[in-house]
Amino acid sequence: MTLLLFARRIAPVAGGLLLSLSTVIHGHANAAEIKVLTSVALTAALNELAPKFEQATGNKLNIGYSLIADIRKRILEGETADVIILSRPVMDELQKQDKFAPDSIVNVAGTPVALAVRAGATKPDISTVDALKHTLLNAKSIVYADPSKGGASGVYFARVIDRLGIADQLKSKTILVPGAQAADIVAKGEAEIGIGQTSEIVPVAGAEVLGPLPGEFASTTVFTAGIGTSSKVFDGAKSLIQFLAGPVARPVLSAKGFQPG
Repeated sequence: MTLLLFARRIAPVAGGLLLSLSTVIHGHANAAEIKVLTSVALTAALNELAPKFEQATGNKLNIGYSLIADIRKRILEGETADVIILSRPVMDELQKQDKFAPDSIVNVAGTPVALAVRAGATKPDISTVDALKHTLLNAKSIVYADPSKGGASGVYFARVIDRLGIADQLKSKTILVPGAQAADIVAKGEAEIGIGQTSEIVPVAGAEVLGPLPGEFASTTVFTAGIGTSSKVFDGAKSLIQFLAGPVARPVLSAKGFQPG
């Protein structure tokens, strides 16, 4: 009778242990390697978030960073990934080409196009369009992403100075970089003012955000994630997107110069 009572008492505990063990084994057995293609603007944020996601899920991330234009071209030419994170207009364009699983596109975060100065330097006025124009004309040097390479902030800023009518006046003091290095150039003291995504400026030691482009030129790049049509790890890809759009990622994204959601 005593043995029978003991058996009855221990059975739920043993069952719980077996269930926990089964969950652990099952979780490891179903761990996925998730290929991600994304803009360099998310580098700092994803470098911090990736280990958190991997620890929470057991999945492994294989992240490739590049310029938006480069990734767009590669995808149109047939390359794919489990999760792709690019600007919303490009994602919408690729969706029309059936590059994503239906209803899988989710906005993750936005980041304003902004100006950078060296930390501790005098901060010129860019509070209005006229003030921005005056500051750019009086700057000794300016650096931004080469529009011909497809960097989103560089393409946009080239349009801004064209609309301001000062593109020719800035040519002699402009430094063009191939990607998201504008803030690094400013931090080194090799340029007075840099232009880039806020998320590309905030992580750079020695540089600080002067402010977003003012008035009619204000622009926020919204980054959107989608699951590649041919993904064989759909559930893992979906869990990553949910993670990036969820509460754990939110403070990290904010700290890296993004506006979550």
